[in-house]
Amino acid sequence: MSEKLFIMCTCGPEKAELATISFVMATAAQASEMEVVVGLQGNGAWLAKKGMADAITAPAFPPLKDLLEAYLEAGGKLLVCGPCAKSRQIDPERDFLPGASIVNAVVFAKLVTSATSSMVY
Repeated sequence: MSEKLFIMCTCGPEKAELATISFVMATAAQASEMEVVVGLQGNGAWLAKKGMADAITAPAFPPLKDLLEAYLEAGGKLLVCGPCAKSRQIDPERDFLPGASIVNAVVFAKLVTSATSSMVY
């Protein structure tokens, strides 16, 4: 059985360390050949916006931009809460990074229950 990790990130630029740790864990899991999916809810939805991660840094961690790029280049997907993006006026068609898409609560619930492990930041 292959390991599947679901990471829910609810933090954006206002909590740089937690947003960054989400992608430290995601890239580490990918490097360990785990299947990884990152969900973005609340202010985490900002991380799906082009250019948003460029200025997010946390002491002692790689820049979020680098981690996010590595995650996406390794085939990672960003699943974004639809109402969270809408309330922040983030337009998926215009603003999203490649690899990001809108999903609903049912998708998140199924991912949590089908994953080997789940983390929330």
